[in-house]
Amino acid sequence: MTLQQLEYVVSLDKYRHFNQAAKACGITQSTLSTMIQKLELELDIVIFDRSTQPVKPTEAGQMLIDQARIVLYNASQIQELASNERQKDTGDVSMAISPTIAPYLVPKLFKYLNKNYPLLKVHGKELYRQHAVEQLRKAEIDMAIMAMPEQNDDIIEIPLFHEKMLAYVSPHCPERSLSEIQLYQMPNSNYLWCLKEETRLLPQVAELKYEVPSETSRYESGNLATLIRIVQETGGMTIVPELYTIGLRKEILEGLRPITNPVPIRDVCLYVRKDYLRERLVNIIVDGVKSFVPEEMLEPRLRKFAVRL
Repeated sequence: MTLQQLEYVVSLDKYRHFNQAAKACGITQSTLSTMIQKLELELDIVIFDRSTQPVKPTEAGQMLIDQARIVLYNASQIQELASNERQKDTGDVSMAISPTIAPYLVPKLFKYLNKNYPLLKVHGKELYRQHAVEQLRKAEIDMAIMAMPEQNDDIIEIPLFHEKMLAYVSPHCPERSLSEIQLYQMPNSNYLWCLKEETRLLPQVAELKYEVPSETSRYESGNLATLIRIVQETGGMTIVPELYTIGLRKEILEGLRPITNPVPIRDVCLYVRKDYLRERLVNIIVDGVKSFVPEEMLEPRLRKFAVRL
């Protein structure tokens, strides 16, 4: 069994087509098929069911493929470690970012990276929490930026910053006259517009969904800008994170109200696999976040110390 054979297996699982997988690997279809067959004979299992179109892994094959991704990931980490001293600020890093964080974090983070580390290639994508954790676990991405703790023995959690949650209240809503909104008052609003299930901001807010009267209208979205527009046009209120409000137009800022009793706060963290070796890249991303997040919101340890994996 070789790393090359594992690469071929993972490629076929990705494309589910022998010809496309072979092209991606830069070999012929017959070579790909032969190498995978040799691996199946060596391990005495059938990795792919070839009777289906497209081909798909068998149950045993899927377990092998999941482990193969981790083996290939660790092999790449060794290569990265070997070149780390020569190329500290270069290379590729793949990152998932929660949809409720990406709108205000990605533009500033990428601006910082492009200016200060032009040779670093960051491949970012928005993923809901469940999918991001799954791809981290399978070593399909290097890191993720998400809210709320993740209890997983295979993943390291690095707190980045803490932010309050604010209410955005429509001009047509009676609560607009209040200087603050108490959390228990929110379900009594005519309309409480919520974030989509996978992007709930924190447990206290998520609980509100189940307390809203049956006649109350709801629209679940993963896009904060959409929710604000709905509130502007329709009425009611929604909930937005503090950092998102920096730089918003005056007409929107006028509708923001602090939430109290209790004050809802969410923790935003960077997650990496425990076997991730490129400490320097982690600190580059962390420094990028620190460059625009107000100091009072930063995790206290990040203000003084670098991240140690």
